[in-house]
Amino acid sequence: MADPVLLSIDDRGIATATLNKPSKGNAYDEDLLGALIAGLDKLHDDDSVRALVIRGAGKHFQAGADLDWLAKAATYGPEQAYVASMATTTAMQKLNEFPKPTFALVHGACFGGGCGVVCCVDVAIATPDAIFGLTEVRVGVAPTPISTHMVHAMGVRQTRRYAITGERFDAAEALRIGLVHEVVAADKADARLAEVIDQTMLSSPTAIAMTKDSFLGANGLKLSAREMSLLAHESWMQRASAEGREGLAAFREKRRPNWYR
Repeated sequence: MADPVLLSIDDRGIATATLNKPSKGNAYDEDLLGALIAGLDKLHDDDSVRALVIRGAGKHFQAGADLDWLAKAATYGPEQAYVASMATTTAMQKLNEFPKPTFALVHGACFGGGCGVVCCVDVAIATPDAIFGLTEVRVGVAPTPISTHMVHAMGVRQTRRYAITGERFDAAEALRIGLVHEVVAADKADARLAEVIDQTMLSSPTAIAMTKDSFLGANGLKLSAREMSLLAHESWMQRASAEGREGLAAFREKRRPNWYR
């Protein structure tokens, strides 16, 4: 099987993490999350790495959680279910607090945890075809592992709307609410990303690290171990609930869930 995350580093020290499950829209499971966490840990202390770019292979950036995996995780016992939810929580926390500049180039579907990734990077560029959605609630799941990051990126007002309604929205709306920084034509997106990275390379690596750490720390935007544990606990409890099981079943059976009136 292909690696779920492909890591590369160019001559300038720009690392690229490509989410690599294109047949499933790069939907995440424990393997992909584990590979992303391992990659972030590897790059964290590598002084030759100056920046990190997150991309998605194929037609989509990241289509949220793999629903086959969610259905499987819903059958886990408490300890294993908690570990599964902590993987998502940890991946987002490590990306959010990564000491080097981070970028996302978003195209196609960007749902659920994909939006979480976008919220956790320093600069997000989307192409006009990108479609976003905080869709967890539609399948009876709560997006607690990414909840704090959504509020930090979009503010509580916009997060409350989209995390509760589960509506999909386009790149223009993502720009308006602050989820992405720019919307750039697909044939110009790579060039624009290169321009922004080139500007960032003029900045001191240690000053960037201090700036990020200060911004997050001084404003209470870092997650403590206790907070991460609580978010993961809330996640698995809802996933294992009756409505969590019903929501996943309804999605897979292409029907409306029984709570719809």
